[in-house]
Amino acid sequence: MSNILNKLKKKLAERAAQGNLRALKTTTGLVDFCSNDYLGLARSKKLRKLIRQEEDKYTSLPLGATGSRLLSGNHLLFEELESIIAAYHKGKAALLYNSGYMANVGLLSALPQRGDTVFYDEASHASMKDGLRLSFAKSYSFRHNDVADLQQKLKLATGQVYVIVESVYSMGGDKAPLEDLAILCEKHNAALIVDEAHALGLYGEKGEGLTVALGLQDKVFAQVITYGKAMGNHGAAIVAPNVLRDYLINYSRAFIYTTGLPTHNLIALKCAYSLLPELTKEREHVKQLARQLQENLNKIPSIMCPSSDSVILSVFTEDVAQLKPLALYLQQKSFDVRPVMSPTVPIGKERLRVIVHAYNTEEEIVGLVQAITNHL
Repeated sequence: MSNILNKLKKKLAERAAQGNLRALKTTTGLVDFCSNDYLGLARSKKLRKLIRQEEDKYTSLPLGATGSRLLSGNHLLFEELESIIAAYHKGKAALLYNSGYMANVGLLSALPQRGDTVFYDEASHASMKDGLRLSFAKSYSFRHNDVADLQQKLKLATGQVYVIVESVYSMGGDKAPLEDLAILCEKHNAALIVDEAHALGLYGEKGEGLTVALGLQDKVFAQVITYGKAMGNHGAAIVAPNVLRDYLINYSRAFIYTTGLPTHNLIALKCAYSLLPELTKEREHVKQLARQLQENLNKIPSIMCPSSDSVILSVFTEDVAQLKPLALYLQQKSFDVRPVMSPTVPIGKERLRVIVHAYNTEEEIVGLVQAITNHL
């Protein structure tokens, strides 16, 4: 036992020496420029009230699913919610998973077969890469948002071809060139899979995501819809053809071998979907605030904030060593801003990741910019 503990301590010491040791902490009373609660649904009193009202309709259901959905865990609320999800995202069917991580792992470990080929954007989320590691298919990365590089890599393809991207990337906030990717995939008979985690709620007439906003739902083989961000909830769904839903029920181990989501979670998601179409003003407001922040940050010497059409902003400093002291200073000034270090991002790409929300104010934007200016 002591040998194992010593090895673990050594690994932690190595990360500490690199300045990248992670630790859990709690914060209270700070202005939120950190969370993924883009539209404020996680703190919405209206959503909370709706959930309480809706719960009264489902008192006959158990609090927990009681088992996997293939055993005791399935009931009509699952089926009802999946129908709502499929229709909302203009798909044929939907299948719920317990988290975005499990959805990506469950899909990508089960779908590509031995002899198939998967191409994924190098900036894709860790859950997508982990799912591919469990697959028997060959996989290759292509340069971030570089359609020309993907076209070159497609020469390596054998079997069924899959292309995996995020619609909006979680670190940089930049969009995938979905229209160009759809054209290329159609030309090469490749199945395009799009993770909508950071686009859900923010794009589309009703916040359906970037795939639907661009009218590409018939060109995308599967959408991964994640609920821990703008929906203020938990879980995920895969929106896809009926045959893929049936296939995943039979072959996706992340779906088969886990207890289903609890009833309260399903009710919360149903209620969040009912509110999403009403949040047009919030979508416009948060994007306007993000543009204002990006413009003002780039006026600060030694700061670079690349243009982004999302609410996720990357703030780079001339010296990476400035990031942690700057984040600590901002937290002391009541702004919850966090540094993102390697290995979460590649070495040399460390940054502050600043997220703007519908409940942030122009005064808070001005205050954050002033605090960064004062520290540097």
